[in-house]
Amino acid sequence: MAAQCCCCKAPGAEAAPARPPPEPPPALDVASASSAQLFRLRHLQLGLELRPEARELAGCLVLELCALRPAPRALVLDAHPALRLHSAAFRRAPAAAAAEPPCAFAFAAAGPGPAPPPPLPAFPEAPGAEPDCCPLAFRVDPFTDYGSSLTVTLPPELQAHQPFQVILRYTSTDAPAIWWLDPELTYGNAKPFVFTQGHSVCNRSFFPCFDTPAVKCTYSAVVKAPSGVQVLMSATQSTYVEEEGVYRFHMEHPVPAYLVALVAGDLQPADIGPRSRVWAEPCLLPTATSKLSGAVEQWLSAAERLYGPYMWGRYDIVFLPPSFPIVAMENPCLTFIISSILESDEFLVIDVIHEVAHSWFGNAVTNATWEEMWLSEGLATYAQRRITTETYGAAFTCLETAFRLDALHRQMKLLGEDSPVSKLQVKLEPGVNPSHLMNLFTYEKGYCFVYYLSQLCGDPQRFDDFLRAYVEKYKFTSVVAQDLLDSFLSFFPELKEQSVDCRAGLEFERWLNATGPPLAEPDLSQGSSLTRPVEALFQLWTAEPLDQAAASASAIDISKWRTFQTALFLDRLLDGSPLPQEVVMRLSKCYSSLLDSMNAEIRIRWLQIVVRNDYYPDLHRVRRFLESQMSRMYTIPLYEDLCTGALKSFALEVFYQTQGRLHPNLRRTIQQILSQGLGPGAEPSAEQGGAGADSEVDPEAPALLLGDEAPGAAISLRDVNVSA
Repeated sequence: MAAQCCCCKAPGAEAAPARPPPEPPPALDVASASSAQLFRLRHLQLGLELRPEARELAGCLVLELCALRPAPRALVLDAHPALRLHSAAFRRAPAAAAAEPPCAFAFAAAGPGPAPPPPLPAFPEAPGAEPDCCPLAFRVDPFTDYGSSLTVTLPPELQAHQPFQVILRYTSTDAPAIWWLDPELTYGNAKPFVFTQGHSVCNRSFFPCFDTPAVKCTYSAVVKAPSGVQVLMSATQSTYVEEEGVYRFHMEHPVPAYLVALVAGDLQPADIGPRSRVWAEPCLLPTATSKLSGAVEQWLSAAERLYGPYMWGRYDIVFLPPSFPIVAMENPCLTFIISSILESDEFLVIDVIHEVAHSWFGNAVTNATWEEMWLSEGLATYAQRRITTETYGAAFTCLETAFRLDALHRQMKLLGEDSPVSKLQVKLEPGVNPSHLMNLFTYEKGYCFVYYLSQLCGDPQRFDDFLRAYVEKYKFTSVVAQDLLDSFLSFFPELKEQSVDCRAGLEFERWLNATGPPLAEPDLSQGSSLTRPVEALFQLWTAEPLDQAAASASAIDISKWRTFQTALFLDRLLDGSPLPQEVVMRLSKCYSSLLDSMNAEIRIRWLQIVVRNDYYPDLHRVRRFLESQMSRMYTIPLYEDLCTGALKSFALEVFYQTQGRLHPNLRRTIQQILSQGLGPGAEPSAEQGGAGADSEVDPEAPALLLGDEAPGAAISLRDVNVSA
């Protein structure tokens, strides 16, 4: 029988300090307050209880560690003000050679009165042995606006390389990483829903951790949820223990903290391939299945031919309600993706393939610091395009690339070519949230550099061989850019002899540290059959005389175009807005009804043209769109455009009518947009949907600018809406 941890017999009691905790050391990673370099993290175990009525998660974290030097004074972890620490304890652990099985967790019975305490750990002990467990002092200090520093005092006699465990019991509510949805915010309106989003540094509000991609470990979890709620995690093994009423998960490969993910709700599965299934709310499952059946296995097989065996076992996909804050997230074994993307077949294809590519680049081999996020995103984007070339041809890949590079140059105009966030190696000052750096430079400038490297070796297949060797060498570790570049020059010694890393104007160091556009862009001529008609149609609509141009344009049937063609055409019109009213009127007459029947990615662009040109006859379409779309990826761009012109009163009216169906974080973001220009300190009242005195700034609101370098113009969130 498992013995109970003696330090936790008084549930909820705070541990009395045995000695004053030392001052926390300076941050060893600019994105983390941790002391990760002083310890080796072997494994983490989570006991989690989901309490949707209270929008609360109760947790017990067991960290298995070894100190890398004798008698470290303290363990410093990343935490968050949303976490309430109940207790901290120490336990000596068996040596690695005699490692014990994961501990069990005891969950308190719910009942009237105060909320039950967090789960209790129960460790297997030798017969007759006393649990070697003692309380520890701890302190939580402010660190940044997105987290706190948790300092736990360690026993003074702790020796180097001696395995030990730290047990932390806590509760978390309304945390940046944990999104609670009432039933009415789901598609089925039947059951509560919760999901986590850890990228980049949100998971410190899910559980205390070394919240840096430099640290990886395996993990296991035991999760208790209300009856009838399906729980999923980003794990290689999962089971439901009916007699205990708990789900058990295990991730056998080391991953960074941000890739530990959980989702729970009214979810049902459907197989779509030999190692893949989709999970979705019942009303969405048929659509998700029909769109992806057979395709995911095709993409996985193509990726394996290019970059080696898929190492995560299963590749499942879960579709989340529209409040999911980004398009998709590459959580291993279980990609999270926003359900609203199901409307847009080509965007769905690209987004899922991008997350497939992350299985090799990002999840297996991870950037060691957020300052080099391009190592995951640039390589994943390159791999994504190699996969689409293999499965859909070069023309389609070139079209999608042209579409994204157009967006990159649009973002550059907004930010300015000297913006520090246009570097591949961005210098993060301590306390700056690395999530602020999620922009198209990370993806597209990173892609251009990787593409340039592939061109240096002269053969994409030889470069595929290099990337395969790179993954094999570094899998399950974290790397810096120099690791990639040194491996590249070692794999191609003839290029090293030619000093390709020092070519004037194209130096590797310049690629990494120069601001502005990519130093070289790919040849997209293979996509000209798809991009040339787009350019021709755009030229017609901007030519004189308008009557003749409009007549010629109306003869082109865009209903037969690819989605990316239509989106690229509308983006060009958006770039040229405001347009002459006569042009907008004729565009509406020619395309409005047709575009209204297309997917959301097309409709959002047309409606932005309507708003930016104050075209009142089509405003009813804007209203109808905002009444039906609850995703930030579609609502934020329209509200931003509405509030920069003469249509703010219209925006307020629509918001007041729809706010009850919006996730609270999205509601707060829109309130901030609506409050701009209302005067100092003004914002919509609580009666009208204002956030209220105790509201927090939306933790997911993108912020691209560092320090005082913001340009005068607002940055449209539309231009930074990317997958992770």
